[in-house]
Amino acid sequence: MSTDADLVAFVYHEARLLDEQRFDEWYDLYTEDACYWMPLTRGQPDGMTHTSLMCEDKLLLRVRIERLKNPHSFSQQPRSHAQHVLQAPQVETVDAATGLAILRTPFFYMESQMDESVILSGVVWHHLVHSEGHIRIQLKKIELVNCDAALPSIQLFL
Repeated sequence: MSTDADLVAFVYHEARLLDEQRFDEWYDLYTEDACYWMPLTRGQPDGMTHTSLMCEDKLLLRVRIERLKNPHSFSQQPRSHAQHVLQAPQVETVDAATGLAILRTPFFYMESQMDESVILSGVVWHHLVHSEGHIRIQLKKIELVNCDAALPSIQLFL
């Protein structure tokens, strides 16, 4: 079982991998049955039976990563860059029986491509488990403050 400090360090590490565009390493942080979910409305119960901004399994994450890595990807000419600014992640619950830890992390995110910038904020919920001796993400839920607004295209991962 990981300590609270280990879990918090994991969340910071995940954000750094995204900011540095180390997408293959980031992808490896997910369990095989993982879900990357961004609800469309506040209080949305799940991403599978409700329309979401994003609701992607591990296969769809891989597809997006390969698109970002492709030198001929039109949307990445020139490349986008991002920066996460996180408040200290808080360990909300740890279930010793299942090994599931849930963390809450308020954030600001900026994505930039040439003269265009997108700034988003919200709360990320990480559902973390142990798999093969490592902490892994089973669910990453990103609740944007303005989830119900007309949002610009998000090129990278929050």
